[in-house]
Amino acid sequence: MRYPANLAPQKEGGYTVTFPDIPEAITQGEDVEDALQHGYDVLLSAIDYYFEEKLPVPLPSRIRRGKPSVALPASVSAKILLHNEMLAKGVRRSELARRMHLPQPRINRLLNLRHASRMDTIEDAFRVLGKTLEVAAV
Repeated sequence: MRYPANLAPQKEGGYTVTFPDIPEAITQGEDVEDALQHGYDVLLSAIDYYFEEKLPVPLPSRIRRGKPSVALPASVSAKILLHNEMLAKGVRRSELARRMHLPQPRINRLLNLRHASRMDTIEDAFRVLGKTLEVAAV
């Protein structure tokens, strides 16, 4: 997933970065590269908020040619899709743990954006929800 970013130069120097799809994510940096790196961090924090509040995470809109964006790792993207699917199907973490025959703490780690989860475990979670996870290279 790549989220489009808006960069706005500041009068005192540096840039403010915002994300139209995740309005809670706002930060700044000294230059474009620094602003986008801070953007990645604040984007993860804002998505964590959606997870904590059990809200669906808005998916990224189309990126316009030449416009900045922030890419998320494949595992984070898969976790966002898993979170949204769980909400859509009304499946809580405890129910997912039961269906996967895993302890609750393992499911909590699986849905932690900053934890390095195995993709096959995420794929198994989709399977027990009746979905298939597909990965593409573009």
